[in-house]
Amino acid sequence: MPMQAQRFVVAIPVRDEADHIGRCLQALDDQANACIDHVVLLLNNCSDETEAVIERLRPTLAVPLAVHVRRFGPEQSNAGHARSEVMELAARIAGPEGIVATTDADGEVARDWAAGIGAAFRHGVDVVCGRVELHPVDAAQIPAALHEDDAREVAYGAMLDEIHALADPDPADPLPRHTEHSGASIAVTVTAYRLAGGMLPLPSGEDRGFLRSLRLVDATVRHAPDVRVTVSGRLLGRAPGGMAETIARRMIRQDEMIDADLEPAEVCLLRATLRARTRAVWQARGTMPHAWPDAVQALAAEAQLPVLEVARCLRARHFGAAWAAIEAASPALVRIEVARRELDLQAAVAQRILAALRASDVPADRADSHPEPAALSA
Repeated sequence: MPMQAQRFVVAIPVRDEADHIGRCLQALDDQANACIDHVVLLLNNCSDETEAVIERLRPTLAVPLAVHVRRFGPEQSNAGHARSEVMELAARIAGPEGIVATTDADGEVARDWAAGIGAAFRHGVDVVCGRVELHPVDAAQIPAALHEDDAREVAYGAMLDEIHALADPDPADPLPRHTEHSGASIAVTVTAYRLAGGMLPLPSGEDRGFLRSLRLVDATVRHAPDVRVTVSGRLLGRAPGGMAETIARRMIRQDEMIDADLEPAEVCLLRATLRARTRAVWQARGTMPHAWPDAVQALAAEAQLPVLEVARCLRARHFGAAWAAIEAASPALVRIEVARRELDLQAAVAQRILAALRASDVPADRADSHPEPAALSA
């Protein structure tokens, strides 16, 4: 269904954003194709003039606003709980055929943000993740050493992502792409949102948790590099568990380990190739009755798991659930963190792996197809 025929609703959790909410809403109202049908704001224990600012601005905006004021207890006043609730409110307005996008109250989406989301959805995906950039003024307040550390970490993450793209291509998410799953720019069809069970009210990391839930039900995800939002890089956060908390902590003392999602390059390669193999075996259920038992046995050996356990995992309705079960159980795929002091070494290993993948018999342009069940005989 074309995006113009769907209700497109934006969900924003808000906590004491009197200084930013006006620019946030104006950026949404200024979208080039004016396709946003509604903006839903959930005011999470606000104690400043945020609500008054919104009400003063409301008559000047073309996009309708729905404002919900909440007074949560200490255990629920975090960013994750607020985003979970406002996403549900927005999904009800969007309806079963609609689209819900979420951003941050201190963010300013690019003028073509909604258009970029719409373009991605027209390719048939279920989820669109956008890129997030720090506001230049705030970024200038962060020490150069932290920017340098972040640049090295991002570069390494991009190399690991390319390993995945070459070893286990995703037709819905070809290169070029990015690796971010930030609540500042995630859009999802209500169908996929419901299938995933909505967004869990995690105290922090609710955005990454949401993407994990979507993957479990085989939602297709596009990391669109042209969908962009600028957010503040402030050091004093409004709600626990946000970006400000991370920046402030790292300014006091840099984390010894890099992002927990970034693992040693050789483990990344194993994870990508084993996932591709698992997908091929899962897809072959019922289509290759004679070859399938041998394929399961070979997969079990690679995953270092009992054959019966792998066979049980492969009975899952969705590949994402089957893979998650195998990944969680496999001793070969235990998550290993990378120390910051080892980052240069791991980057060199990743470069060697990428050179081999690019030069292999499987060309990078295979990024438009997943391995077929015929790969069982490989």
